[in-house]
Amino acid sequence: MNSRRRFLKLSGVLASFPALSNLGFASTASNNNSSAPIGKAGKPLVVSTWEHGMPANKVAWEHLQKGGLAIDAVEAGVMVPEADPNVMTVGYGGYPDREGRVTLDACIMDHKQNCGSVAFLENIKHPIAVARKVMDNTPHVMLVGEGALDFAKSEGFKEENLLTEKAKALWQTWKKDPSWPPQINIENHDTIGMLALDKKGNLSGACTTSGASFKMRGRVGDSPIIGAGLYVDNDIGAATATGMGELMMKTVGCFSVVEIMRQGASPQEACEEAVSRIAAKLDDYRQYQVGFLAINKRGEVGAYAIQSGFNYALQNSSGSQLIDARSKLA
Repeated sequence: MNSRRRFLKLSGVLASFPALSNLGFASTASNNNSSAPIGKAGKPLVVSTWEHGMPANKVAWEHLQKGGLAIDAVEAGVMVPEADPNVMTVGYGGYPDREGRVTLDACIMDHKQNCGSVAFLENIKHPIAVARKVMDNTPHVMLVGEGALDFAKSEGFKEENLLTEKAKALWQTWKKDPSWPPQINIENHDTIGMLALDKKGNLSGACTTSGASFKMRGRVGDSPIIGAGLYVDNDIGAATATGMGELMMKTVGCFSVVEIMRQGASPQEACEEAVSRIAAKLDDYRQYQVGFLAINKRGEVGAYAIQSGFNYALQNSSGSQLIDARSKLA
């Protein structure tokens, strides 16, 4: 965890992302470590980012092995870290913003391209469940801020204080020596993104986070943005992301991963290509962390990041495992 929780200072502005063309998977990606398995994982299947994906996968798997829908599995799964105060990058107990307020972002997407999202949501423990309600019960895709909170309360969600004493103490310590001018420069916002393939062969995904610690008031990252932090195309595959959200937003990263798979790439090749494209546009990519996790309709899995230390949880009929993703940097 410490290897990906270091200070990462921005030194340039990301240029526009190149068109999806001239795919050179073998030439653009650097495979300097190979702990991540490549190949079929089968179905049903659930994968999620980081160590806190292990208990999340367990709950999602209970739905999948009983023949449940992937969309229900991912919603139930990510609610586990949302409710865990020890996971300080998701939901209850998450790091607050510069003003000491916990604000949450989440999105969800099913196999029919239905999706829902909430951003800058306060006082609601399970933003993913609110995002699901946005998807199911409104004509909209995204609700934000006060409007998202009003909607949540109208759907029966109860307000509660999400700032734990531990998170408050860390915020108070940070206030004594805050980094300024304001930058999203601490890569310690380990979002959970989850992807599932159910017994019927349908894909869904969910992504939820408390965002970058001590962020500027009102900052929203990639996690609630369909196409940036999460994307699902039931004909092709699905992808989710972690790391510096601004980079995924600028490149529509998860959509790009799925589109690269559409061109015939495996999930592993697609993740490597997407990361390499982002890295190529940065003045010094070694200062940043970007990671993608993807699956396709055949149950193949891929993951790749700029920095080492990114891992993901996988569960299928063979069991559960935590896997170190490949990376550009050892």
